[in-house]
Amino acid sequence: MAIQSRVVPVLLTRPEEQSRSFAAALRGRYGDRVRPVLSPLMRPVNLSPDLPPGPFAAVIFTSLQGVTAALPYRAALPRLTWCVGGRTAQEARSAGFQTRAAEGDAESLIAAILANPPPGRLLHLRGAESRGNVAPRLTVAGVPAEATVIYRQEAQPLAPAAAELLRKPGVVIVPLFSPRSAALFRAALPPDHAASLGLVAMSRNVADELLGLRGRVVVARRPDAEAMLQGLDELIAAAPPP
Repeated sequence: MAIQSRVVPVLLTRPEEQSRSFAAALRGRYGDRVRPVLSPLMRPVNLSPDLPPGPFAAVIFTSLQGVTAALPYRAALPRLTWCVGGRTAQEARSAGFQTRAAEGDAESLIAAILANPPPGRLLHLRGAESRGNVAPRLTVAGVPAEATVIYRQEAQPLAPAAAELLRKPGVVIVPLFSPRSAALFRAALPPDHAASLGLVAMSRNVADELLGLRGRVVVARRPDAEAMLQGLDELIAAAPPP
């Protein structure tokens, strides 16, 4: 695929650490053909809840931040974890957990657990704005699970540089990794924006939050970072020359 030589701005709205990681992946893939612009629309805040009484056979993680927030509880948690995808599993392994990974979304995670359930209750350590109803659905299906909110994501405004970028004519590509990030981006978008938006949604649920928004939407073929980059390939290749 021939990629245009123009420099295309890519607006990154994930929390700071995750945006910087994805910006590094962008530079590794595209070099100076893209210009990452960081404007996190969420800031993680770890909480200190009391965990429900155990024992638990395994922990469920559905985000990188869940793993980070769980570190102070590491000694009280079982070693086995079920993780929503490969990147979360990598983070959990680095923290000393034994991991099993699903394919990047709640549906594949629930299916994987039901196909090979651990012998005992599960504990889902999740964010306050979690979707998928993982623990209730597992319990209904015969695998007892409880959920504890261990962090929240505080909404943040667009950075001034990002707002200025969106008010100017020209293509701006925005990868969106969750329904909440898509909803926050939509709410933060300046009403007088002139940019031509290229939106990469990690799933159909993310794309649903963008319905009616002017711009081209590409849905990633899989809910993972590599598929998100492939979605960017398509939009960058289609960007008009200067």
